Amino acid sequence: MTVRAVQVAAAGKAWAELEESERLGIEAILVECARWADAEVNQREFGGRGPTKAECAEQVAGTAETPVTRGMRLGSAKHARAMQCVEEKLGAAYPGRFSQNQRYRLHPETRQLERITHEKELEMLRKGGGDLLGSVVPDVIIHTGNPLQVQWVYDFKFPCPEDNPTSWRRYPHGNPLKALHQGDAYHKVFGLQPSRVTPQGALQ
Repeated sequence: MTVRAVQVAAAGKAWAELEESERLGIEAILVECARWADAEVNQREFGGRGPTKAECAEQVAGTAETPVTRGMRLGSAKHARAMQCVEEKLGAAYPGRFSQNQRYRLHPETRQLERITHEKELEMLRKGGGDLLGSVVPDVIIHTGNPLQVQWVYDFKFPCPEDNPTSWRRYPHGNPLKALHQGDAYHKVFGLQPSRVTPQGALQ
């Protein structure tokens, strides 16, 4: 192997190690935010303990056909707190390197990744919303500084009760992406393996 080839290989290894270190640092912040949000809401609702299986399943709104359970409400409240934490923590550590609740799609003609601005989303909705079919809105996107150069994709999940297995939301049969579930849809749009973030850690 030539000296130049050795230098290139060493540089590539160093970059991969730097990227992995960065990913672990980002995931540590996301897990910290998930744990904080989980603890905050549990403190407010249950005096600090976690909800029981029965409490999670209790219907608090909706109808018999489309019930809203306490577990759903707790998840929404924890999700909102976690996203506030992300804005503060990642904003300080990685300014300009992340997006929250940003809509993306594969352009129907070019099949290239497209970022849909809020203004464009409203315009699409005014036209009936058909152009939004097949788009995705992950909780957190990490990018290079260019929102189209996506590095990692994350969604918060707050299982209820806490020892429930964490899974991606199932997608309906016949969806435009032909995706089995939410994580599969992210993979099809971004070409990356997304991760779920829970108070217990980050997992793919």
